Amino acid sequence: MDSNRLRELAVSDTGFVFDPYSGFTFSVNPTGRFILEQLKTGLGVDEVVTRLREGFETQPSDDPARDVNEFILMLRENGLLPRDEHAAS
Repeated sequence: MDSNRLRELAVSDTGFVFDPYSGFTFSVNPTGRFILEQLKTGLGVDEVVTRLREGFETQPSDDPARDVNEFILMLRENGLLPRDEHAAS
């Protein structure tokens, strides 16, 4: 599987995601949609975390890096992202 698969995902404004290769669908919340859109542009984990901090209000107890890494893990577990792509930092 190549990284183009992630870029081919169709993502609606409401967070509905469709994988045209498998027909797999799922929904994401606004934060997940933001992370997915950033990854689709080719940004790395650190850049996505920075943009997440800039684009969303966070509390001192929030951990945007953990959120991004967990989302990437979910993408990998569902076969939407290769294991070696966007390695967590």
